[in-house]
Amino acid sequence: MRRYIFPVMLGLAGCVVLISLGVWQMQRLDWKQGILNEIEARIAAEPVALSEAPSELYDEYRSVALSGVAGERELHVLVSGTVAGTGYRVITAFETDDGRRILMDHGLLPLEAKAQTAQRRPMDVTANLIWPDDANSSTPAPDLEKNIWFAREIGPMAEALETEPLMVVLRSTSQPDPRLTPLQVDTRGIKNDHREYAITWFLLAAVWAAMTIYLLTRIARRKD
Repeated sequence: MRRYIFPVMLGLAGCVVLISLGVWQMQRLDWKQGILNEIEARIAAEPVALSEAPSELYDEYRSVALSGVAGERELHVLVSGTVAGTGYRVITAFETDDGRRILMDHGLLPLEAKAQTAQRRPMDVTANLIWPDDANSSTPAPDLEKNIWFAREIGPMAEALETEPLMVVLRSTSQPDPRLTPLQVDTRGIKNDHREYAITWFLLAAVWAAMTIYLLTRIARRKD
């Protein structure tokens, strides 16, 4: 009987740990889904006026209504894997009717249309506030000569276009640019793989239990 004590204890301990990790990931899944639901509600909410000092913590993804004119100068951010394919995100200054200047992401410009320009006219816009985190230490510096950027870097872009360090992504407009496909803000790019992690831990628990049973069977055979 003593032969079984250690394998049984080891098997139970392993299963408890692995199942606990799976349960924890399911709890994390519920937590993350709550955050995603809140973000989706902000995105789809009725647009409001742009506040004087929006914050990333409370206002990211918030739907806003703006009226004004986009600047002539464009910054082109090279992107791939979007719903509209590969191309350039077009970033311009946007001067509102009350005199504020902010950054606006207008959507995707096809690679072959890079040399084309648009006629800027006053427009009414629905957009979403974002604080993009596309840039990191491995992001190449922009090629200013060719006007190719590799991330939506709010600080440098705001400096280049003389705007507030604040960005909105266009959702709809009264004056659509025929060159562009709007890349509306959504939650598809937000990582949420807790379900897969939970399934992995539960499967490992099942494998651990099967190995424990196999070991106990081998011990019983040796005893016989």
